[in-house]
Amino acid sequence: MTLTSKLNNLLAKTSLQVSEQQVQLLIQYVELLHKWNKAYNLTSVRDPEQMLIKHIMDSLMVGEVLQGSNFIDVGTGPGLPGIPLAILYPERNFVLLDSLGKRITFLRQVVFQLKLTNVQPVKSRVEQYQGETPFDGVLSRAFSSLNDMVSWCSHLISEEQGQFFALKGHYPTDELALLPENIKLVASHKIAVPELIGERHVIVLKKV
Repeated sequence: MTLTSKLNNLLAKTSLQVSEQQVQLLIQYVELLHKWNKAYNLTSVRDPEQMLIKHIMDSLMVGEVLQGSNFIDVGTGPGLPGIPLAILYPERNFVLLDSLGKRITFLRQVVFQLKLTNVQPVKSRVEQYQGETPFDGVLSRAFSSLNDMVSWCSHLISEEQGQFFALKGHYPTDELALLPENIKLVASHKIAVPELIGERHVIVLKKV
């Protein structure tokens, strides 16, 4: 089975609307990730078909819960979930933040080859980064704890409508209990990722 037909099969199990052109961009991204991974060690997932499930679909399924048009993906690694979401939503803007130079080098190549006009890779530590304007949403699937995420990224979001979108496996009951008083849980979404083994949740938080 080709990667294209595999991805189309996975998408058919969701309610996502993805054009043929977007499918091709997602496949090109996986091919670049697979190629660069050999030298740069960007992800522990080696098989491109598994990348479609564990990286592409896992990222895309978050899109249904996002609100806003201006996002920052903190600790983006090789561009997850930022690149798949930027392909799915060309009208939204994504800053992809990572402190590791080789990841940003890879992301600049992705942006160049896929001609993505709504993605800006930035090499910086999160606590040192200042956006030009506050973001509608902070995305992360890399932070160890919700507490770290809200304390390190608090300066990045707009006070009124800014939200944190944390991608988690199991529902993080213990972490939610430890959140500071000025952070409240807005919503928790259980996400079904086709063919992915294990639970996925998106936890939405905001400042009060």
